[in-house]
Amino acid sequence: MTTYIAPLRDMHFVMNELAGLDALSSLPALEDATPELAGAVLEEAAKFATEVLAPLNKTGDEQGARLTRDGVVAADGFGAAYQQFVEGGWNGLSGDPDYGGQGLPELLHAATVEMWNSANMSFALCPLLTAGATEALRLHGSQELKDRYLPNLIGGEWTGTMNLTESQAGSDLAAVRTKAVPEGDHYRLYGQKIFITWGDHDMTGNVIHLVLARTPDAPEGVRGISLFLVPKFLVNADGSLGQRNDVHCVSLEHKLGIHASPTCVMSFGDQNGAIGYLVGQENKGLAHMFTMMNEARQKVGIQGLAMAERAYQQAREYAKERIQGKPAASKSSTAVAIIQHPDVRRMLLTMKAQVEAMRGFAYVMAANADYAHRHPDAGERNRYQTRVDLLIPVLKGWCTELGQEIASLGVQVHGGMGYIEETGACQYLRDARISTIYEGTTGIQAADLAGRKLAADQGAAMAELIAEMRELALELERSTDTRLFPVGAAVATGMQALEDATGWMLRALAKAVDEALASSFDYLMLTGYVCGGWQMARAALAASRKCAAGEDPAFHEAKIATVRFYADKILPKANSHLEMLRSGASSASDIAIEQF
Repeated sequence: MTTYIAPLRDMHFVMNELAGLDALSSLPALEDATPELAGAVLEEAAKFATEVLAPLNKTGDEQGARLTRDGVVAADGFGAAYQQFVEGGWNGLSGDPDYGGQGLPELLHAATVEMWNSANMSFALCPLLTAGATEALRLHGSQELKDRYLPNLIGGEWTGTMNLTESQAGSDLAAVRTKAVPEGDHYRLYGQKIFITWGDHDMTGNVIHLVLARTPDAPEGVRGISLFLVPKFLVNADGSLGQRNDVHCVSLEHKLGIHASPTCVMSFGDQNGAIGYLVGQENKGLAHMFTMMNEARQKVGIQGLAMAERAYQQAREYAKERIQGKPAASKSSTAVAIIQHPDVRRMLLTMKAQVEAMRGFAYVMAANADYAHRHPDAGERNRYQTRVDLLIPVLKGWCTELGQEIASLGVQVHGGMGYIEETGACQYLRDARISTIYEGTTGIQAADLAGRKLAADQGAAMAELIAEMRELALELERSTDTRLFPVGAAVATGMQALEDATGWMLRALAKAVDEALASSFDYLMLTGYVCGGWQMARAALAASRKCAAGEDPAFHEAKIATVRFYADKILPKANSHLEMLRSGASSASDIAIEQF
C-alpha cells in the first residue's frame, strides 16, 4: 500500500491561482489568512495526515469499530490519533473565534479536509459530522445552547452527529416517526435512527446528537419535523458532565467499506425518554437540518476528490514499479514499467486530469462560501451564496461519482493485483462507494439541482455562471499561447452544451416534470464536467503566465498538458450527457413494472 503524500504543490496552485487566497485576506476577520500562513498550515496538516492518519487506514479497515457492553470502541490507534488531532487545533480551524475557533478561511479548511480523507476516510468522517452539527447549532441554536455546547464541539473535546434516517423512512423524511414530548424546559425523545456515522465511540467524553423528531401536535409530513439536541451525557450548568442520557447504540452495521467508522443504530428513550433540547423553532427542523446537510454535502464532495487522489497515487506508484511487457512500438526485448504502456498512461492521465478538475472546482466553491459568509456588502454575500446553493449538489454528486470511477480505474491499473486486498487498491474503491449514497444519493442531488435550484430562479444563477464561462472562452481565444486554443474551443463547446441543457430542462420542468427528473442525473453530470473544464481552463491560463515568467516550468508545463488532456478526452462527455438528457424519460416510462 502506497504511503499517502499530500499533493501540496497542486494544492498551493489551486488555492492561490484559482481560489484567490490572497484576495480572501481582504475580508473582515481574515486579514491574517495570508498565503504564507496557509503554506505553514498545509505543511503541518500534510505531516499529520501522512505520519499519523495514513498508517491507521489499513489496520482500521481490517479491525473495524466494535460494539461492547460499554458502548462502541474505536479501532486501535484512533483514540490517540484523535487526541493529537484536537491538540493540534485541527478541529477548530475555521470555527467561530467567539467559541474557541481559529476563524481561518473555509478554503483552507477544505484543503485539510481533503488531506484527512485521503489519508484515512473512516477517521475523517468523525470531525466532518461534528463540523456540520456545529454550524447548525451556531446558526439556529439558542444562546444558552451555543454557550453550553459550541466551545467543546469546536474544540473537538466533544463530537457531533446527524440523526435523520429511520428504517421505514429511508430518504423520505416526511415519514419520520421519532417523537419528542415536551417536559418543562426540555423534551423527551422516543424512537430509533439508523445509519448514524460515529453515533457512539470512546474517543471523547460526550457525543452530541442533532435529531429530527415530531412533537405530539405536529402536522403530518416534513412541515411537522423539529430539530433537537440530545447529548450522550447531560451537561450541568457549570459545563461538567452529568448523568448518562437515555440514548444508546444498539447495533453496528456491517458494511462494504469505511469499517473503522462506526455506523450505528441509535435508540432514543428505551427507558424514561432521552432528554433533548429544541434547536430553533418547532416544525422548522428540516430547514434547520439543511444547514448541517449542506455542510456535510460540501465535505462529502471533497471526500470524492480525496479518495480519487489517494487511488491515483496508489496506481501511479504501482505503475512506475511494476515491470511487465514492452510497448508495441519498442524494438527492445527488455520489459519496462507498465507506466510506459499507452493504455496505462491513458488511465493514469484520466485519473490525474479529473482529480485536478475536482480540486479546482471544490476549492473555488469553498472560497465562494467564504465570500458568502464574510463579504462586507450584503448584495455580494447574497450573490456568492446563490452560487454556492446552486452548485453544492453538483459538487457532492459529480465529485463522488468520479471518486468511485477513479478508484475503480485504480484497481484496473493494478491488473489482477488490484483485486487483492494486500495492495490496498481495493479499500479505496470500497470506501469511496458510500460517498454517492449518504447525505443524499446522486439522484437526490440531481433532483435538487434541477427541480429546486434551477426552477427557483428560472435558471438566472446558471445563466450568470455560463456568462462567466463565455468570457473565459474568449480570453483563451485571445491568448498568445497557442497551446490554449484547443482548450478555449472545448470550453466554448461545453458551455454551449450546458446552456442548451439548461434551456431544455427549464422547458421540461414547465411541461413535464417527470421528463425533467428522468434526465436530471445527466444534467448534473454535464454541469460537473463543464465546471471542471471551467476551472481547468483557468488553471491553463495561470500556468501559461507562470511559464512565461520562468516560474517552476516543470510543474506548469505538466499542468497545461493535463488541462489539454481534460479538454480532449474528458470534457466531451458533456455532449454525451446532453444527448442522453434530450431523450427525457425515453423508454424507461414505457416499460410496465412487471416487465422489469
